[in-house]
Amino acid sequence: MTEHVDRSEAEAGAAPPTAAVTPADAADAARLVAFGLQPKLLPARDQEYSDLLRRYREDPPFARLADAVAAGLGLVVLEVSPRAGMAVTAAEDSVFAVRMGDYARRAATDSGDRFLHGLAHLAVAAMAYPRPEDLADDGYIGRVTVNGVDAFVRQACRRLEERAGEQGENTDPATDAPGLEAAWRIWARRSATGATKDARRLPGSTTGIVGKAAAFLTESGFLQRTGDDHGGTYRTTARYQLQVRDMAGSAAMAELLDLGVVPVTDGTATLLPAEDTEDLELVADAGLPFHSS
Repeated sequence: MTEHVDRSEAEAGAAPPTAAVTPADAADAARLVAFGLQPKLLPARDQEYSDLLRRYREDPPFARLADAVAAGLGLVVLEVSPRAGMAVTAAEDSVFAVRMGDYARRAATDSGDRFLHGLAHLAVAAMAYPRPEDLADDGYIGRVTVNGVDAFVRQACRRLEERAGEQGENTDPATDAPGLEAAWRIWARRSATGATKDARRLPGSTTGIVGKAAAFLTESGFLQRTGDDHGGTYRTTARYQLQVRDMAGSAAMAELLDLGVVPVTDGTATLLPAEDTEDLELVADAGLPFHSS
């Protein structure tokens, strides 16, 4: 006796067949990743980009294909949304990786200056998102100024100097020593603007270093320049917020935040004013957004 099988029930329980990936699908996925590698391009300004983003969100197989293309290029997809586009970051072994060391070597030949360029980038991130809720809020826009970042780092230098004094540490080690303890000694000794008669910002001055960092971040689509006040004013982009979230757990970021200049332990305070800033070298009109807790 032959067992009867309800074909309609069997077919209903079977997984739907997966559509074959076509060359056109692969091309579209690669095109979307290519859009993501153009950080200044906004989806709202390019119809094809906007359409591909919509397809990514509505077509799971296409989304997986685009993710695979990105992974094959050594890229990590941080977010795919109308606000950020296809936001990607390069893994360390990716051909698209821009290493801080490479950037610093292009920006300066002196090893101490290269160290300061890294600190400037760290300080911009800390000032742009001083509280955890700022970093978590997709609608939050951080604002920084060149002079304000320099003032913030000099305040951090003061805290580090005080801490070193309390712990009886050597206050004059080699300038190429690692860590923030060495950074404050180099930064604090460096002129804020340079030695020209008209106080022009020299590339090797601390505001020159911050300005270089801000310009690099602007070229990379992480900041947008909004004015010339306070040495240059900038606002953050969605892509930069995603990048800072990705680096928020780094040891260097944690070390800087642990100074108490930008406390992020419970989100109840933003930047704190120094107790005494009379002898703190600050450029004119630092524009630093100090707030009480």
